[in-house]
Amino acid sequence: MASVSPSPRGDLVPAGILGLLGTQGPTARADIARSLGLSPATITQVIKDMLARGLVEELASVPSRGGRPARLLGLVARTGAAIGAKVTADHVALVTVELDGSVRTSTVHPFDPRDPASVGDILATVLDDSVLGVGVGVPGSVDAQASGIVDAPTLGWHDMKLGQRLRDRLGVPVLVDNDVNTLAAAERLYGVGREHSSYLVVTIGRGVGCGIVIDGAIYRGAAGGAGEIGHIPLTDDGPRCGCGAVGCLEAYIGSTGLLSAARASGVVGPRGRLSTLLKAARDGDQAAREVYAQAGRLLGRTLAGVVHTVDPEVVVLMGEGVDAWEFWQPGFEATLRKRLLPARRELPVVVEPWSEDQWARGAASLVLVSPFDSAGTGGEQSRMVRDRLGSPSGGA
Repeated sequence: MASVSPSPRGDLVPAGILGLLGTQGPTARADIARSLGLSPATITQVIKDMLARGLVEELASVPSRGGRPARLLGLVARTGAAIGAKVTADHVALVTVELDGSVRTSTVHPFDPRDPASVGDILATVLDDSVLGVGVGVPGSVDAQASGIVDAPTLGWHDMKLGQRLRDRLGVPVLVDNDVNTLAAAERLYGVGREHSSYLVVTIGRGVGCGIVIDGAIYRGAAGGAGEIGHIPLTDDGPRCGCGAVGCLEAYIGSTGLLSAARASGVVGPRGRLSTLLKAARDGDQAAREVYAQAGRLLGRTLAGVVHTVDPEVVVLMGEGVDAWEFWQPGFEATLRKRLLPARRELPVVVEPWSEDQWARGAASLVLVSPFDSAGTGGEQSRMVRDRLGSPSGGA
């Protein structure tokens, strides 16, 4: 097969072209370059490789403003699909995703992390010959996408060899990563990340996470644990976090921390739920709104430090918690802008609507970007996906 040329914007760029063609339809090279913020020379080189792989094809010509007519590029229909799985403490969300990002199937299955082998059984229910590989997102740190050894306290997993277990069970390429990193990959393919080479994806919900993209590539850190901003310590005491430490950001503003604050303020009773807190806030309860506002202040203060460290072009907020963002925002916005240096106070913050499919679709993106893995992030698994792309059926 043809070799893959590194792109100056990172390994996600060629897959971003696939997503662009899938969502916008046949597009000229110049328009692709403008949409992705790339030079025409880079687009020409990357597309040359994609044509050789049979991922895209040249279609009809369209008139240009000067010179020869521009040729449109489109996806080749037979190029296959990826399975994405988001693993949680009580269920696994599955999607089958086409190269253009469209979701072919979506299902949710009960799951007990004490039986990790059942993840493979669940995935086997949607495996077919068109599948290029499986991407798995987990709420914890992963040593490397290719090996997929997981430490996830919320699942009770330590040194869990999830990647190898799934490869043995399914017989297809498997890539595993932190679930927030998978969302960052999906943003590069289908979202705000198309227009930015460096950005943060921050999730609020049961926990607090951050996917970091620098120059178009996900930054994972030395051991795959980069972006765990939920475990930035705010105090030397305070509530105990699920990681075992005390005073972490997540212990204050994750779902458990929010609920504890709501109970302490009398907004909800001992058995009250977050849905009760949200309803109270929507009904105008000022104590309920203050619980969210305080969470927003803590998030804004912490995120200001992360912004000063990474210097992103944009911050994307998502996750289950954005359902209540209107109540987080007053505390967050004022605190973030106050804490940022003057030159960074106009930093765009984008809040995206949320659905659980996004977690699993993000996991599928691990497979969809792996054929262009010039940095070797996916190791042998990326090579296997490339081989399957080159097969007549697009899969096994």
